[in-house]
Amino acid sequence: MALNRAQKETIVAEVAEVAATAYSAIAAEYRGLTVGDMTQLRVEARKAGVYLRVVKNTLARRAIEDTEFACMQEGLIGPVVLAFSQEDPGAAARVINDFSKQNGKLVVKLVSIGGELLEPSKIEDLAKMPTYDQAISLLMAVMKAPVEKLTRTINEVPGKLVRTVAAIRDAKEAA
Repeated sequence: MALNRAQKETIVAEVAEVAATAYSAIAAEYRGLTVGDMTQLRVEARKAGVYLRVVKNTLARRAIEDTEFACMQEGLIGPVVLAFSQEDPGAAARVINDFSKQNGKLVVKLVSIGGELLEPSKIEDLAKMPTYDQAISLLMAVMKAPVEKLTRTINEVPGKLVRTVAAIRDAKEAA
C-alpha cells in the first residue's frame, strides 16, 4: 500500500527524532527473513531498548541527513532494517549480532557510531562494549583497588607484630 505525503512526513519525523538522540545505528539487510523471524528480532530489540524500523531507503536518507548518522546515506540500498541504540552504544550491535549468528539471512551492511561509519565486521567490537552500569562498575573497581591494597599493606604491619609475639609466646611455653 502506497503512503501519502503526510504518512511519509510522519515516518521521517519519527526516525529523525530517534536518530537525533541515538548513540549508534546499524543497518542490516533482512532479505529472506520470515515474518516470525522479524517478530522475534523486534521482541529482542524492544527488550534491549533498541529502536528497530523498516523504512523505505529514500525516507531513511531524509530522516538521517541532519544527524550524526548522515554517513550512512549512501549505503542504504536494498531492503534494510534500521536499529538505533537508545540506552547504550552497544545495544543495537548486540541485538543484531546475536540474531545474525542465529539466522544467517540477516546481513549487517552499515555500522555507525559517533558520526563515523565503521566496517560491518566491527559490529563484534561494538557489541562487546560495556553497558553504562558495567562501565561504572569497572571504573569503581579500578578506583577502589589502590585503596584496598594500601589498607591491606598498612594492616599487615600490626598483624606481623601479633604473629611474632604469638610465636615467641609459643616458643617460651614449649621450652
